[in-house]
Amino acid sequence: MSTTAAKKSAKKSKGKRSQWIMIWFFPIIAIGGLFYPYLGYLMPIMMAYLITNSYFKARYWCGNLCPRGAFLDIAMPHVSRNRPWPRMITKKWFRWGVFGLFMSVFISRMIATGGNLLAIGGVFVSMCVITTVIAVPLGMATRPRAWCSFCPMGTLQEALGKLGQKHTKARKQKAAALQASQCSNEGCSGSCSNSSTPCDH
Repeated sequence: MSTTAAKKSAKKSKGKRSQWIMIWFFPIIAIGGLFYPYLGYLMPIMMAYLITNSYFKARYWCGNLCPRGAFLDIAMPHVSRNRPWPRMITKKWFRWGVFGLFMSVFISRMIATGGNLLAIGGVFVSMCVITTVIAVPLGMATRPRAWCSFCPMGTLQEALGKLGQKHTKARKQKAAALQASQCSNEGCSGSCSNSSTPCDH
């Protein structure tokens, strides 16, 4: 590899500081979990956080804290062909179809564990491994983050983020309407408690 190409590759795979920290959770779960399934319990902890956070920040987790996302951003640029991925995988019906399939398999496997704690941890580990087996070859053939375009958790975060934005907008509109109503009731006589000058809001 030429010096120019090496510099370009290094630049592309630089990664964020938070990603360099979170990336280590990826091999811990995907590889370590094969030998010690209880490590799989790190996943529901992360899932609980990302689901809660997504209501306020949409897919912030994906671009900053996701361990696999960090791996794809930091390691994959070195081996990716960096070609456009199939448009189909970004379609809404495809993304929600993958989400439905993912959840169906996940729930059925959880039921099959019979409540065994070791087996439950193993389910989380295996789901991480299986999705990685999809993400890595796809990232090599197209672009590093191809998997993220239809990642089930990413799809859920996006939906919750839009819901959060919708609720926030509704609250702001309600507050603005209430403020305008109060101003109108006071007749803009200069005694409006919402501003220092009449109707400057």
